[in-house]
Amino acid sequence: MGAAEKGVKDGARGDAEPRVDREFLSLERELSLLMRRARASSGEMARQVHPDLEPAAYGLLVCLDDSGPQRATDLAAYIGVGKATMSRQLRAMEELGLVSREPDPADGRAWLIRLTPDGRARFRTVRAARRARYVRQLQGWDRAEVAELARLLGRLNAGADA
Repeated sequence: MGAAEKGVKDGARGDAEPRVDREFLSLERELSLLMRRARASSGEMARQVHPDLEPAAYGLLVCLDDSGPQRATDLAAYIGVGKATMSRQLRAMEELGLVSREPDPADGRAWLIRLTPDGRARFRTVRAARRARYVRQLQGWDRAEVAELARLLGRLNAGADA
């Protein structure tokens, strides 16, 4: 097989990088689309929780609801942002009445961030609607396929942390 044929076989077209696997080009395309849609969806869901909530803050609500009270530094590490960005987001969420701060019983110098009852109720309402949308969207899928997708996405996310 000649070099030109090899490039086509490996997924290269025109000026594209030679020897790039089609699978990885397809993965990049599908993940890019998924991330664009996820950003738009997070913005919509954040507005449903509170009209003034930043889209990026939705992930913090997920973490707090799933894991309970957290230190701001742990939240920053989970989301992948710096302390200053996290402090600004938490201050805004606190002003909206979605989270509160309380002293950390393990370290009196630190604070724990927790969902307020109103923040939890608002978030869970939006999360339930989102889950119902997934159920509708994937109704033709076997539950094992849904579980496999979740497993593979979890593996991808875990690899991103490494």
